[in-house]
Amino acid sequence: MEHAPMASFEGSAEGAQWPWWRTTRQDVMVLPWIILIHLTAAAGIILFPLPGWRIFLGALALSWIGGIGTTVCYHRGLAHRALRLHPVCCAILIFFAMFNGSGSPISWVASHRVHHANADTPDDVSSPVWRGFWWAHLRWLWQSEPPSVKRVCPDLDRYSYRIWRFLQPPILVLSYFGGLYFGAAAFFWLGAIRLCFSLHAQCFVNSVCHGDPKVPIGADSSRNVGWLGFMHLFQGENWHRNHHARPAQARLGQGWRQPDAGYIVIRVLEKVGMASQVRRPGGSVAAL
Repeated sequence: MEHAPMASFEGSAEGAQWPWWRTTRQDVMVLPWIILIHLTAAAGIILFPLPGWRIFLGALALSWIGGIGTTVCYHRGLAHRALRLHPVCCAILIFFAMFNGSGSPISWVASHRVHHANADTPDDVSSPVWRGFWWAHLRWLWQSEPPSVKRVCPDLDRYSYRIWRFLQPPILVLSYFGGLYFGAAAFFWLGAIRLCFSLHAQCFVNSVCHGDPKVPIGADSSRNVGWLGFMHLFQGENWHRNHHARPAQARLGQGWRQPDAGYIVIRVLEKVGMASQVRRPGGSVAAL
């Protein structure tokens, strides 16, 4: 499915020529944060390579619920409107997505919509085709100019979503330090190690799930990557070609051979009245 360009990213092209450490004015804290969690995670793995099964399962659970916040709320719900979440459920999922390091809902949705509108063209903010693997994986997070919220996602330009920008710093402080309550090993594993794992799992969708060599340069090169499902804890984001083909559908996996725990969660939320207007295969497809 082709999409008309939604926004131009000349700022991204310029940023790709910068040294890796230079940041945009808006994202000046992103690179120090990424360096901090990686250094802390490396120290944690050296000091506590075996944290105990309770701490390990706790870190895995936090990563899983944070990933559900991103895939169900940010991606399928807010970015593509493939379902409608109850406001309380939406707020809870936003909190856990931010706790997992996914950023504020407005910034995430704006960048993602521009990505879909310009997939693998020079105006794609996070494509590896034009600017390479590391740009798509990490550097665009601090070197690309953010899109206009009023132009790209005016539906989210209201207080109930803007407030999360101001809540992001305390949520990240809690995410980083919260494990201290349970001891030194928990500090590292529930904090920085989990945050690094979740960051790279999500970033691989940009850097690995694009670049299909059989697709001409400039065309949508999204692809399904089976092994990435293990990092995503089988939540469905690795079925990226499916998603680009039908972006407004709530289900990303096709059949039992393509696990999609995110869609299972949506079905459960629908059963208990926390989700509605779920768009299933066979429905209309929006160009978002």
